[in-house]
Parts: sequence; structure tokens; C-alpha cells
Amino acid sequence: MVTDAQAPIPDGTPRKILIADDEHTIADTLAIILRLSGFDTAVAYDGAEAVEKARTWKPDLLLSDVMMPGRNGIEAAIEICKLIPECRVLLFSGYAQSADLLHDSRVQGHNFQILQKPLHPSELIARLQAVRN
Repeated sequence: MVTDAQAPIPDGTPRKILIADDEHTIADTLAIILRLSGFDTAVAYDGAEAVEKARTWKPDLLLSDVMMPGRNGIEAAIEICKLIPECRVLLFSGYAQSADLLHDSRVQGHNFQILQKPLHPSELIARLQAVRN
């Protein structure tokens, strides 16, 4: 039986999620959890790597930490959305200053959803399902 989380996107391919987080353990753990839930995942450890990986891998969804050194998650999300307009974005952060960055992106016309760390895996999967619809 295939659950909603495991259901392929309409064209029959697995749902591809690019995970970006400078904390390797978090990124790798999220990739494992999502893979076990039926998603196809790739990992990037900073915003620049996420953009480069997105160019060739073409994710359906970017799941990114906001606060990363160099290019932050919001900057990476904006660039990835320019490259792949159909890519959805879900951001997560454990820092209060993320709200200021998110406000700035909204002024530029980007309405990204943000989740607060820590996040239970079942809640994350439910949010991913909601983003898909």
C-alpha cells in the first residue's frame, strides 16, 4: 500500500526533495527519514551547493535551513525558484532573526513557509504533504 507521503507526483516520478542545512547531521538525518517515507532526496550543506545541485537535479521541493554561512536558505530558495519556477519551498529555522530575512523576501514577492526547529518527523511529513497540494 502506498501512503500519500509515498505517492508519486502526477507524472509518475518520485517526489524529489533537496535538503539544505549546514549541520550535516540534520541534513543527513532528514534525508534518511524522508527516503524511508518514500521521497527521493538529495542533500546540500550550504546555500551555494543547494543552488548548484538544483541546476542538475531539478527538485520538486527545497527543504532548507534559513541560517547558513555564505548564501542563506532564503537567498538559495529565491535563486532556485528562478531556475525552477515549479519548485516549492519549505524553510526551517531555530533562530528568531530568520523572521527579518523572511520579511525581506516577502517584500520581494516570495511567500515562503517557515517551520521552527526542532520539528518532529511526523509533523514535517505532514507539512510536506500539505505543500504538495
